[in-house]
Amino acid sequence: MNIASTSAVQAATASAASSSAPADGVQASVQLRVLKKALDAQEAAAAALIESLPPPPPVPQGMLGTRLDVYA
Repeated sequence: MNIASTSAVQAATASAASSSAPADGVQASVQLRVLKKALDAQEAAAAALIESLPPPPPVPQGMLGTRLDVYA
């Protein structure tokens, strides 16, 4: 997921980048809350995707893949 394309991130970075017009304190705090909520939502979605992955296959037992031939 690319979080740079969300409107909340763009609004927060645009207000922080504009030095000629200082943002109102209330507006800045609201923008930060929106940004945090957007990041939390994306974190939850990423965690759900990771949880939906199947478990890795079991490691095969025996000699195959257990020794390293350093003379090859």
